[in-house]
Amino acid sequence: MPNIKSSKKSVKTDKIKKASNTVYTSKVKNGMKKLEKAIKENDKDKAQTILKTTLSDIDKCASKGLMKQNTCDRQKARLNKKVKEMN
Repeated sequence: MPNIKSSKKSVKTDKIKKASNTVYTSKVKNGMKKLEKAIKENDKDKAQTILKTTLSDIDKCASKGLMKQNTCDRQKARLNKKVKEMN
């Protein structure tokens, strides 16, 4: 445990930030998993709706600095490509 007052405070705020950041990153990961499942089931309408929400979650992660912008762009491009390639 830290001894300095500001360090004690930063431990508390870091814990809160970590919980908030985990929510956003897990939304992205779960959205990607749901999208992969919809693609395997060949359900184009479901895939389109999930893609839209997942892309917005990815953008939120980028704006909050949780993921690098290039990583987000790459993931979005790959997801878009997979949905477009569906029959």
